[in-house]
Amino acid sequence: MEKVDVTQVMVEEHRLILRMIALLERNVERMEQGRFRNWQFFLDAVDFIRNYADRFHHAKEEDVLFESLVNNGMPKENSPVAAMLMTHDQGRSLVRAMEEAALKAQAGEAGQIPVIAENARGYAELLRDHIDKEDNILYPLAERVLPAEVRPEMIQAYRDAEARDPDIESRHRRMVEEYEKTECGLTPARTDKNV
Repeated sequence: MEKVDVTQVMVEEHRLILRMIALLERNVERMEQGRFRNWQFFLDAVDFIRNYADRFHHAKEEDVLFESLVNNGMPKENSPVAAMLMTHDQGRSLVRAMEEAALKAQAGEAGQIPVIAENARGYAELLRDHIDKEDNILYPLAERVLPAEVRPEMIQAYRDAEARDPDIESRHRRMVEEYEKTECGLTPARTDKNV
């Protein structure tokens, strides 16, 4: 039985996530320079992270790939799976804090730029490192250790997850492409210098 690749789809999803992270990093830098005040961008980034990176991508990892690894001999505790799950939780915390600060900034509350910047940078750094570990360590390991007979079921589980919201990938890809096209939404939604 030929082995079906069960991680390539994850690597491809990582590419879109990395594009959003690049937008986030550039816009944080511009925000700190006083050249970017589009708070909606940060809220859209939160939407992307929550719905595409977390509910869509991380859910497939956590509910399918990681479960399959554990069911096929990888320990759940003190293992690469445990480390990846911990990073997912850390990312969620950073995203919540970024969202709260962006909402406050949008409402005109001063002092939010450093909070947005700290949490956005923290998330970007965390996720870049996380994706690097998955793409270069965990996924190749999964391809070596997962038996051929579990792979078709995993692919079907991915398809089932995708079918729950069939437009999620195209919707979020369009969001990223739109921000990339408009030079990261450079036209400011707000120009308050003191926020």
